[in-house]
Amino acid sequence: MVSFKYWDDCVDPQDMEAMWRRPEVNTEWLDAGETIGQKVHLSRDPDGQNYLTQTEMRAVADIIVGRHFDSQIDPDMLCALAELESDRQLLAMRYDRKTKQTTVGIMQISPKTAEWLVSELGYRSYEVEGNPDLLYRPFVNIYFGAAYLKYLANFDQIKRNEEFVVRAYKGGTKKATHKSTLPYWNRYLLVNESLPTRKFAGGGNAPIDASVSTSPVSTMPVSTSPVSNTVVSHTQWESRASPEDMEDMWNHPDVLKEWTKSGEKQGQVRFSLDAKQRPYLSRVELKAYLAGPKNVDTPENGPLWQKFERALSDYEGTRRDRGGSCTIL
Repeated sequence: MVSFKYWDDCVDPQDMEAMWRRPEVNTEWLDAGETIGQKVHLSRDPDGQNYLTQTEMRAVADIIVGRHFDSQIDPDMLCALAELESDRQLLAMRYDRKTKQTTVGIMQISPKTAEWLVSELGYRSYEVEGNPDLLYRPFVNIYFGAAYLKYLANFDQIKRNEEFVVRAYKGGTKKATHKSTLPYWNRYLLVNESLPTRKFAGGGNAPIDASVSTSPVSTMPVSTSPVSNTVVSHTQWESRASPEDMEDMWNHPDVLKEWTKSGEKQGQVRFSLDAKQRPYLSRVELKAYLAGPKNVDTPENGPLWQKFERALSDYEGTRRDRGGSCTIL
């Protein structure tokens, strides 16, 4: 059985050096209590599953694309597909009854596909033949995910568009234009647009910022008062949720545990804030929100807020607590 506790358990030393050299990763890891030269903890969700933070996922995607694909693959595509396929979980596994194949890892690559990419297309940077467990390693899995995307982008020697590639990644080339893969494409568009490197509701691009120790996931837009045009920031749950919804949230055991641990009090529950003071939902909060509360106050009633609400169904974040202090990721 494959299991990892540290990044060092599933990444080669040179790849760890490459990760530490990424300013945004360096900042995130140091703020989380990690130490250069020591083993780096992998993040775990409430179920104990290892996953990459968005900052880590983007860093691995950038390194793989720059190192092996001459920047011909869009890292954002890799990041969005990782969200849809596995929630960025390293040990994710799914069995398809129709194809009788098991897909594994962050990009949900089957050992059969990886071996085909090695033997037929010459992607030999990682030798997975006879050692399929290597596919659980993030650099290996994302490498083969990128290789498969490059293959799909030129399927049958024809340059394919992004929609074909994404839908074929989900259902195979025969279903790239079939209605069954259209919902996947629509979810992909929402997730891709919501990535930290995409535009936020406030306008303008949100590039990776080395000073930001966290990677906001579901970022709440800031509303503008129609009367005074002053910015109104909603930093507490009570400003967005009805009393009934707040009761539901407090009654959720995982939310209760997380909020109590981070020092929240009934009637005064703070949203998680990134370095730019943008509120967003943690993984636990989002799952509880989708399972229960629906009556969220949306004074904007505009397309940006509605788009944000739709994106909630596909995007997750989390809080990680070390040594009594709460670090938001």
